[in-house]
Amino acid sequence: MQFKELNVIPEILKALEMENYSTPTPIQEKAIPIVLSGRDLLGCAQTGTGKTAAFAIPTLQLLSEEKAPQKANHAIRALVVTPTRELAIQIYESFCTYGKFTKLKSCVIFGGVSQKTQEDKLKQGVDILIATPGRLNDLLNQKVIDLKHLKIFILDEADRMLDMGFIHDVKKIISRIPAERQTLFFSATMPADVARLSDTMLKNPANVKITPESTTANTIDQYVYYVDKENKKDLLLHILNDQSIESLLVFTRTKHGADRLVKQLSKNKITAKAIHADKSQGARQSALSSFKERKIRVLIATDIAARGIDIDELTHVVNYDLPNISETYVHRIGRTGRAGLNGIAIAFCDFDEKELLSDIERLIRKHLKEVKDHPFPLLNNFPAVKITQPRRDPSKAKAAAAAPKKKMRMTADGVLKEKTGFSKTPRSNRKGSTDSKRVSR
Repeated sequence: MQFKELNVIPEILKALEMENYSTPTPIQEKAIPIVLSGRDLLGCAQTGTGKTAAFAIPTLQLLSEEKAPQKANHAIRALVVTPTRELAIQIYESFCTYGKFTKLKSCVIFGGVSQKTQEDKLKQGVDILIATPGRLNDLLNQKVIDLKHLKIFILDEADRMLDMGFIHDVKKIISRIPAERQTLFFSATMPADVARLSDTMLKNPANVKITPESTTANTIDQYVYYVDKENKKDLLLHILNDQSIESLLVFTRTKHGADRLVKQLSKNKITAKAIHADKSQGARQSALSSFKERKIRVLIATDIAARGIDIDELTHVVNYDLPNISETYVHRIGRTGRAGLNGIAIAFCDFDEKELLSDIERLIRKHLKEVKDHPFPLLNNFPAVKITQPRRDPSKAKAAAAAPKKKMRMTADGVLKEKTGFSKTPRSNRKGSTDSKRVSR
């Protein structure tokens, strides 16, 4: 099937052709006709399946075909709420790309930066607003944003939104938008709290479920290197000796670990940058841009970026530290092998992470292929030994219990000694002396 078979308007088709997009992904093929029909949509799909285009393309088309009242010209008619700044920026870029031949205006707002520039953009008129929950509520409270003309509301990454504690912010936003609207609700997983939230927002929705959370794309080859923790850095350097690896996204478990790894690579003349929650928005965006533009070869990230990085032709992802939550592994490696391209996912597994690897393999229902021929094999590759007390001979134990207990005495300098039955100190001088006190045991 081609996009033109989904009745996409020529203006958007032209933009898609310029990006060499001709064949829709499964979620695009299912979701676009539903959204164009005006129905609410409940979509269960992980990142990397093409869901941004699944809601961006029909939203642009519906707004282009609708004749807005003169007084509402360039008023906010579509709102996309997403949990992270990185994801908000990428969704904004997608709307700009697909809608370049329409007359619609898009804008993105997020926290961590001055709101003055964002306010100026809003005053110029905006049809489609992409926002993170905190900054959106701030500007709503300041009456900088007016949502009374809203027609389409899109909540993206709903499960991630709840995990990050945005549930109350989302509910505040819902209370401020028109009840009569079309709602598109997307989540990678559908736990009970997410399902309850969708029930309060959607009216007779169509359901689209693509690629279960526990599966990984068939275009990703997955490997595991068993390696001692102290040798992980050297193993990464060994892998980077392969100059055919054009771009490498590395995931660490902690922010400190990410920064430390950047410094270690720098000492070995490899330029890398880190992206995590303690970095300023400017620093994070600069690192991401440098990586996308191939100015740096390695980007080190914590899981804040697991669902927020969309990089064309990313070839390799390395799990430097295995995640504690198995589903996070699926999100991490989903940064590669996108849009039908092949990708390689590498996991480093030290002795203490073997159980985490087992959990991951149970979840994805496949074993990662072990790479054995490398310079830093796991040295402690042995099962844990349970230390127990040696079994005692019952007869010896009985004899020991019947034996008379040795009498002990404590010397003046605090040393416990066996009482031998005689003392060098005359009895007359022992009364009240420190070393004559008996210690029972």
